[in-house]
Amino acid sequence: MMSFLPKEISEGLERARKLAERKNTKLKIHVDGKSYKVMSAWENGFALEPSILIRGRVALYDGERLISHCLIVASEEGDGERRFEYKRITEAVEEQPLDFYRAPDAPVALITQH
Repeated sequence: MMSFLPKEISEGLERARKLAERKNTKLKIHVDGKSYKVMSAWENGFALEPSILIRGRVALYDGERLISHCLIVASEEGDGERRFEYKRITEAVEEQPLDFYRAPDAPVALITQH
């Protein structure tokens, strides 16, 4: 579709698409009490503003919902963004893991008679 458009218009449309994509994301990174908006994300990492340089353990949020805890490293900078890669990613769970075995037929509560 864009093969018949002049190069300048095609580039302008691409910049506008990237800007709209950045505005629509709700992903945020929380680290050291600060929050940074994620510009774009993919399976193995994400991108932030080029001025942000962080590393180590961060929390990834979708709006206000915790998605995962990540160990990250900066990989490269380009196209107006700094890219980070996951070294390790741990998905967040709603409930705490048990440190004991719970039998499938175990009672939920004990009722005593007086």
